[in-house]
Amino acid sequence: MNRTEVGLDMKPQVSLRKSRMRKRLDGMTYHLMLVPGMIMLFIFSIIPMFGVLMAFQRFIPAKGISGSPWIGLDNFTYMFQLPDSKQIFVNTLVIAVGKIILGLLVPIIFALLLHEVRLKLFKSTVQTIVYLPHFMSWVVLGTMLTMIFSYDGMVNNFLELLGMERIMFLASNTWFRPLLIITDTWKEFGYGTIIYLAALTAINPALYESAALDGANRWQQMLNITLPGIFPTIILLGTLSLGNVLNAGFDQVFNMYNPLVYETGDIIDTFVYRMGLINMQYSFATAIGLMKSVISFVLIIISYKLASKYAGYRIF
Repeated sequence: MNRTEVGLDMKPQVSLRKSRMRKRLDGMTYHLMLVPGMIMLFIFSIIPMFGVLMAFQRFIPAKGISGSPWIGLDNFTYMFQLPDSKQIFVNTLVIAVGKIILGLLVPIIFALLLHEVRLKLFKSTVQTIVYLPHFMSWVVLGTMLTMIFSYDGMVNNFLELLGMERIMFLASNTWFRPLLIITDTWKEFGYGTIIYLAALTAINPALYESAALDGANRWQQMLNITLPGIFPTIILLGTLSLGNVLNAGFDQVFNMYNPLVYETGDIIDTFVYRMGLINMQYSFATAIGLMKSVISFVLIIISYKLASKYAGYRIF
């Protein structure tokens, strides 16, 4: 074998080594890109978890966590003895479950209706309009909705025009919960609609053609083809939403509630905020937040188990 032949044999090996080295460098680059995010996660999410020790202490700011006396489960015992605790948990469950139910039904119905529209320009325009509120902060939306539903607001002016009495939506324990649920659904249903529209694109168009040849109308096609086609997505989103049963939306409630509706509008997160940052009962607020986090963690594990079983969804 001459030198030329040896050189030809070595070229594939050299190129293979270069490609492997390039892949390794690319992998290192991607991991380096994750470093800033991991540092931020460690600083703002991992280190503060040591603060849960306050739930088992009578925390004294001057002494810090290491110097405060330990009181065991007294904070949790006091939480269950407090008369307001039961009402706060009920409020949280009612508001959160209402948001989950409407947050599933409204996007499905709207996606099915939008799927039947054949004018692409109209369809994309409507889709963009309903999706925009998702990007707006509750600080902005809360102010807008407070003005719209106030006693002198647009809605009450319209009711008076129809000959009806004005309603104090933001000061009524009867109306405040439905107002929270409906406005949150209005804000988020556009995002859910996009998910279902994406699932609808995976349905084979030949199924609709075959159904039309068999004489099926649009309603029958929707019931027998469209709904079964997105049913796995519905099951997946429904099971994953179980982890949010105790998350009733702090941003929304905090920006819209007031002392007059504490009876039906006060949730766990707002109660923790008032106890911890306003009344300075740090240990008691930490105990409530810790219990909520543990329950939410268990619910998330259950939801992922159900999603894996019924929808084939897995993270690990």
